[in-house]
Amino acid sequence: MTRTEIPFFPPDLFTGEDRETFLRLLHEIGTSPDQRFILGSRTRRFEDALKDATGAADAVACGSGTGALYLVLRALGIGPGDEVVVPAFGCAPLAAAVLHTGARPVFADVDPVTLVVDPAEAERWVRPATRALMPAHMFSVTADMPRFAELAGRHGLRLVEDSAVAQGAVIAGRPAGLWGEAGVYSFVQVKSFGMPGEGGMVVTRDAEIGRRVRMLRNHGQDGVHRFLHHEIGVNSRFDEIQAAFQLHRLPSLAARLDRRAHIAAYYTERFAGLPGITPPPPGRDGRCFYVYTLLAHERDALRKHLAEAGVATHVYYPLPLPGQRAFAPYAEAAQPGVRWPHAERAAAHHVSLPVYPHLTDAQVEHIADAVCAFARR
Repeated sequence: MTRTEIPFFPPDLFTGEDRETFLRLLHEIGTSPDQRFILGSRTRRFEDALKDATGAADAVACGSGTGALYLVLRALGIGPGDEVVVPAFGCAPLAAAVLHTGARPVFADVDPVTLVVDPAEAERWVRPATRALMPAHMFSVTADMPRFAELAGRHGLRLVEDSAVAQGAVIAGRPAGLWGEAGVYSFVQVKSFGMPGEGGMVVTRDAEIGRRVRMLRNHGQDGVHRFLHHEIGVNSRFDEIQAAFQLHRLPSLAARLDRRAHIAAYYTERFAGLPGITPPPPGRDGRCFYVYTLLAHERDALRKHLAEAGVATHVYYPLPLPGQRAFAPYAEAAQPGVRWPHAERAAAHHVSLPVYPHLTDAQVEHIADAVCAFARR
């Protein structure tokens, strides 16, 4: 087998009917009389489709998942002098979105197996300045949102759900994104509902939060009167071509998620009990297999072995957030001398395997065989 036989990021997600549809939509929108390329009727239909699918009070399309997080925090009034408890392990926007509001992120350690933020650790960092909790779903596992909802209610805190990677997951009967006051989805290519470009969505159970996000995403305009700005907003608008394309692909999302879940279940069954390998917990509740990530005691050696077998892998976060140069000064100022051992271990040992839905059964079996052969060598 060649080194590039099974890539981690598939180069052929945008082929066949999807490509033809995208080119048709590009022509239709580009030649339509209204020449509306952002925030038009297609964006509104896409918002309505996700609102109906999730049962949200409102869904607001934004320029990116990162922008969606920032807009939610702004809509909730988070700002200078406030603290927001976030995971110590995860994507940079968890800390950056908080800092962009003028507030300060405070980092809580994660569970050593699931890699999502531990509610008990989050509660440890609730202080007088704390205004909000922002748990994030990580890889294929969702945070314990029932416990976070109870925690937020008990301390009188705002609850923002970073569900960027978890569109389609259901937690105890409720869609991911709707456990907090607002949640977000990301549509960047590799996500569970990825598209050929950037984009995100805010979903909320509170229509007033939706109204504020809708205004803030468009320079503080209310959508009725152009060039009348009610407050300082940003440009985080959504593309009409992408909206039309996502509407085209929405009906097949459930089947793609189901295929990812079946692949993940096969991996987990094969990897159970392997020495030096910790797969994610089994099950379907609260799960969305955007990626399949395991912990490996000898991660770099495993990656080399898999590469030699023609399987590409990926390491997402080489350092915990408070160990990143961009955020370390804020962590040291707010939490001097603190360590996050589970986040540090996750950064050192996590590795993700291909799990995209058009992997063949033979490819999936080959990937699992290669991991098992390494562990049993």
